[in-house]
Amino acid sequence: MTLSTIVHQPGPHALTRSNMARYRDWLQAAGEPSLPGYPALHAWSVADIERFWWSIWEYTGVISAGAPGPVLESRGLPGARWFPEARLNFAENLLRHALGDDAQRPALHARSETRPDLTLSRHELVAQVAALAAWMRARGIQPGDRVAAVVANTPEAIIGMLAAASIGAVWSSASPDFGTAGILDRFGQIEPTLLICVNGYGYGGKVFDRTAQALELRRSIPSVQQVLMVRNVADIDLPGDVTDWQIALDEHAGADLQCAPLPFDHPLYILYSSGTTGVPKCIVHGAGGTLLQHSKELMLHSDLGPEDVLFYFTTCGWMMWNWLASGLLTGAELVLFDGNPGYPDMQRLWRLAEDYRVTHFGTSAKFLGGCRNAGLQPGRDFDLAPLRVLLSTGSPLLPEDYDWVYAAVKQDLLLGSISGGTDIVSCFVGCSPLLPVRRGVIQCRMLGMDVQAYDDQGQAVIGQRGELVCVQPAPSMPLGFWNDTDGSRYRAAYFERFEGVWAHGDYIEFDEEGGCIIHGRSDATLNPGGVRIGTAEIYRQVETLEEIADSLVVGQDWEGDVRVVLLVVMNPGQTLDEPLRQRIRQRIRENASPRHVPARIEAVAQIPYTRSGKKVELAVAKILRREAVTNREALANPEALEQIAAIESLWR
Repeated sequence: MTLSTIVHQPGPHALTRSNMARYRDWLQAAGEPSLPGYPALHAWSVADIERFWWSIWEYTGVISAGAPGPVLESRGLPGARWFPEARLNFAENLLRHALGDDAQRPALHARSETRPDLTLSRHELVAQVAALAAWMRARGIQPGDRVAAVVANTPEAIIGMLAAASIGAVWSSASPDFGTAGILDRFGQIEPTLLICVNGYGYGGKVFDRTAQALELRRSIPSVQQVLMVRNVADIDLPGDVTDWQIALDEHAGADLQCAPLPFDHPLYILYSSGTTGVPKCIVHGAGGTLLQHSKELMLHSDLGPEDVLFYFTTCGWMMWNWLASGLLTGAELVLFDGNPGYPDMQRLWRLAEDYRVTHFGTSAKFLGGCRNAGLQPGRDFDLAPLRVLLSTGSPLLPEDYDWVYAAVKQDLLLGSISGGTDIVSCFVGCSPLLPVRRGVIQCRMLGMDVQAYDDQGQAVIGQRGELVCVQPAPSMPLGFWNDTDGSRYRAAYFERFEGVWAHGDYIEFDEEGGCIIHGRSDATLNPGGVRIGTAEIYRQVETLEEIADSLVVGQDWEGDVRVVLLVVMNPGQTLDEPLRQRIRQRIRENASPRHVPARIEAVAQIPYTRSGKKVELAVAKILRREAVTNREALANPEALEQIAAIESLWR
């Protein structure tokens, strides 16, 4: 792996006054050895993980009831138990700044397709959380009860989560564009007591009524005792047998915020695997581990603080919403967006960044690639002077998108490609303000994450592609899966490949500088002729062609081997003809290898995606094996699978 070109160098402020630099200096003042650069800092963080995570607790100012006690009771993987004596409350920690003296400062800004722009002060946020929590307690919600929410990315989602967390209830959310069956596949497993729903939502200029869905969910989940409905669309009436959100708040207006001190590993969130190849797994995350990981990632790696404004484009069905919500713990203002980022045009989110003077802009690699394809120049067309960190996740960020960001958005900018997942509700690899940004390369392993690339024999490799593994425990690894009483499903998901080591399912390559490239999911790895190929290696070549808007590549069992099948979506006015097919093959052959060259290249109207914006290679591979895809509700556009199955040339 040849070192890539440096496209951004950290400035004097980042090297000396960023939160990461201040943390390093704080460590040295506390008696730790001199750690002059990020590689030394990371090496220290994994040499003694107990000392490291204690330092994160201290430096980030975790609020707890009494002394936290020992850091790590057991180091097993799985089975590690962190801070066994600690008692804390997640909501209290997220609201620490809102409970301070500067209560009139903004806490949240919200923009939606169905409602006027809204800003909540810190005082208003705390008051609404307290009122809703009092309403929940009056309805019998107790620690450990599940609160399930089908909600848009609006203030009510944040308020609902914080109210539940203040009591110790477990929050689990889905986006309202999910079909009823997909929501039942998730919430039906966890038996929620309270269901929070929106009455509708807007997307792309259209309004969708969700009242009938809410009533169907109530009928289909026997454990639900109450439905609380948010009037997200003004002209859609609420059914008579639900409670209006505003009435619930008014009923307990003026209530004091009460935050129950709970064990470090008390359940906080239930998140879900994508469910594209079966019923989603219910992944249970603890309050303390989520708090520590997010504190580290937001404060140190993202350099987020009280003077900043954080925006991340996400729905409430993606873990990045949980990550965004944790931005409150830094004192930063949050910007929430509910709607289509491409409506009425692709400039919409950049316009939002200008309006709210966003300092930290988060999005998906797919969105940045779409902006590049559209020839946008946000840095020219909008005032992005406050912007200093641009974060990208969801899929690998192409080298050409690094070029576009620094040419078309801003030169003085930390472009942080970050990668982890729902599995740990955080990141394994990502960004650091102390490091240069190199074209097409994720900057580093995150602090405290002992991440390696393993070959098939379980040996760590540098400069070669391997399985992304974590060889020491981290606090945000799941408590387990819901209803997995003996832990067998949890162990099978992460710990069977290499004993005592977390195998994440990503195909990764580290260089000698500590940077890395994600080559796609290892369970979607192509094996033509027995040679392992990551799908991202092909995407890098195809999706930079001006004719191509999007693509998906899978392996198809064929005549005793595996052949590579490439599906492409054409840009407007372009067609897939034989000369273009040959040019695609030639580009892949020259820039990847002959093994990467697709045996079939076919045009499709759309690529299937999960609702969190990830390509569903595995579901397409099942289609090409003539196997049923049973959980199509997990897809944003399941009709794409039928379109692919109907391409006759894929069967000969």
